[in-house]
Amino acid sequence: MEQTTRRTFMMQVAAGSSVLVASSAMAQAAAPKLDDKDPQAVALAYIADTTKVDAKKFPKHTAAQRCDNCQLYTGKAKEPMGPCTLFAGKQVAAAGWCSAYVKKAG
Repeated sequence: MEQTTRRTFMMQVAAGSSVLVASSAMAQAAAPKLDDKDPQAVALAYIADTTKVDAKKFPKHTAAQRCDNCQLYTGKAKEPMGPCTLFAGKQVAAAGWCSAYVKKAG
């Protein structure tokens, strides 16, 4: 009797974990796109297209600096949008840039 109870418990834990993982993935996919005019985006000079960064204002910026190769970007490779640790609950453009850019190690 004890094994059946343990087995049932383990199956419920596995099912519950699957639901949590799926809901987390859906929440990320449903996250709104970060607007360039968002106060935090403005404060960090976020722009959705790295090629349009003001070179006079940010002389150390290069076109190779993109959100998708920044340490703060947590999106999946080759996806056009993804989450960033700086902009919780919002998606940033993989081809975007902000002044907090830090090149991904490796």
